[in-house]
Amino acid sequence: MLAVFVNCFTVIVGGLIGVLFSSRIKESLSVTVQNAAGVITLVLGFEMAFQYESIICLALSLILGGLIGTALDIDGAIYKLGQFFEKLVEKKSKKAKNLPVTSVASVDGEQSSEVADVKNQIAPKKDFAFGFLNASVLFCVGAMSIIGSFKAGIEKDYTIIFTKSILDGFMAIVFASSMGAGAIFSFITVFIYQGALTLLSTFIAPYVNDLLLNELSACGGAMIIMIGINLLKLKEIKTANFLPGLVLVVIYTLVAGLFS
Repeated sequence: MLAVFVNCFTVIVGGLIGVLFSSRIKESLSVTVQNAAGVITLVLGFEMAFQYESIICLALSLILGGLIGTALDIDGAIYKLGQFFEKLVEKKSKKAKNLPVTSVASVDGEQSSEVADVKNQIAPKKDFAFGFLNASVLFCVGAMSIIGSFKAGIEKDYTIIFTKSILDGFMAIVFASSMGAGAIFSFITVFIYQGALTLLSTFIAPYVNDLLLNELSACGGAMIIMIGINLLKLKEIKTANFLPGLVLVVIYTLVAGLFS
């Protein structure tokens, strides 16, 4: 679990640096950072997506996985979790500033100027939950998470996770500066996901092969492309709804292995 803690630490540190950086730049420069983050994410996603060995597997996983995820509203659930963390942060911020936690009644259906001033002081400039959602997906869908967790759990080899930690740290800087503090809290997702993989690695390892890793990387890369599209505001895609596609990739490769 040492490698998992290191990965979480780099995400937190990178996110804090990103938030501090974003608070010191103008809005126009912030837009530039977000556009750069979108392009970088697209490049990373395309690099991973082209590792597929079966376009049929990729197509079926994304389409069917997207349908399942939409029916379950996975994106909405993760977004609400981000909003929950946002409320915790806001509550602590209000207490620190000795501001009232409860809302003040509106007058004639509209808030008074005093209330508006208070909300402007404490309201986040960026979508906290959106940052948490996209950073969580980005840091967890890559093949490095799987391979690194297996090697850490079985062989006690932390090289891949340490390398991923460095990359995640830099991406956390970019994401936090462009999307806000919500990206920092993605360390919770990283801890749960990679921690579970590390603990279960001994049982899962016999079923992992190069085909599975390549197809998982391709499917994850496609989701990262979706994140890039969201960042560039080309189209709003509920990326997390496609996460079941990763499970379908596993099922597809296991069934394909029986007939090969």
